[in-house]
Amino acid sequence: MSSALKVAMVGFGAIGRSLAALIQEQLPQVSLIGIAKRSPPSERDRASVHSATRFVDTPAALANLAADVVIECAGHQALAAFAPVLLREGRELLIASVGALADRSLEASLRDAAIQGRARLLLSTGAIGAMDLLCAARIGGLRGVRYTGSKPPRAWLGTPAEALAQGSEAANVPVDVFEGTAREAALRFPQNANVAATVALAGIGFEETRVRLVADPQLHVNQHAVQAEGTFGHFELTVRGHPQSAQPKTSVLVAFSLARYLTHCQSVLSFA
Repeated sequence: MSSALKVAMVGFGAIGRSLAALIQEQLPQVSLIGIAKRSPPSERDRASVHSATRFVDTPAALANLAADVVIECAGHQALAAFAPVLLREGRELLIASVGALADRSLEASLRDAAIQGRARLLLSTGAIGAMDLLCAARIGGLRGVRYTGSKPPRAWLGTPAEALAQGSEAANVPVDVFEGTAREAALRFPQNANVAATVALAGIGFEETRVRLVADPQLHVNQHAVQAEGTFGHFELTVRGHPQSAQPKTSVLVAFSLARYLTHCQSVLSFA
C-alpha cells in the first residue's frame, strides 16, 4: 500500500529472518522493500519474504531503494561498510550492532555522515530495557553504572572466552570471562556485548561503565543486569531473555525491539 512504511535491512541472519517474519505476520503497515547481504539470496531467503522484496549486495544499491528506514542487523563489519553511505544519502538508520560505536573512529565517521546527510542514527535497545531511566538519571547526576552479562557456555563459542566457557561447562560452575570497561567489552566481544555498549551510551560512557561477562552453565537464558546509582538514588534491572535458537549469542528480544520501533513509527499514540 502507498502509505506503508518502507523498510530495508542490512543482514539476513538470525535477527534479520526473525524481523522479516514479524513484519509479515504482525506489521501490515510496514513494507520490507529490500535486504542487503553479501552472498546471493538462496531459495530459502526468497521464500522468507514477499516476492517484491529486492536483494542487493552494495551500500549504494541499498541506498537507492529509498527506504524510509534502514535497519542494520548484520554485525560490526557490515555496519562500518554500509552505515556511512546510507547516512550520507539521508537514510534514517536503526542499528542493532551498537557495540561497533566503541570504535572511536567509526563513531566519529558515522556522526559526520549523519550530519552531512541530515539523517538520524538510531540505537536499538536490543535485549535490554529501561534505557530511558538511565538517560534521565544521567541528567540528574549519575555516579556509577555496572553491567553484568551472563550467558550459557555455548554462547561464548568462537569468542576469546571460548576456552574459559568450556572450562565452566566442564566444572559446571559460573566463570567470569571478562572484567573491564564497556569499550573493551564491546571491541573484544562484538556479538556478546552490544548491551554493554547500549548501557554505556545511555549512561556515563564507555570508559566509566564497568562490565563483567560470565559463562554460566546453569543458565538457559541470556541474562543482563544493570546497577546504577547517583543523586537520583539507585536502581537495579535484570532481564532474562531466551536466546535465538539459530544464534545463542543473541536474545530473541533483539528482533522484537527492532519491530517495536517500526510500530512506534506508525503509531498515533506512543511512548517517547
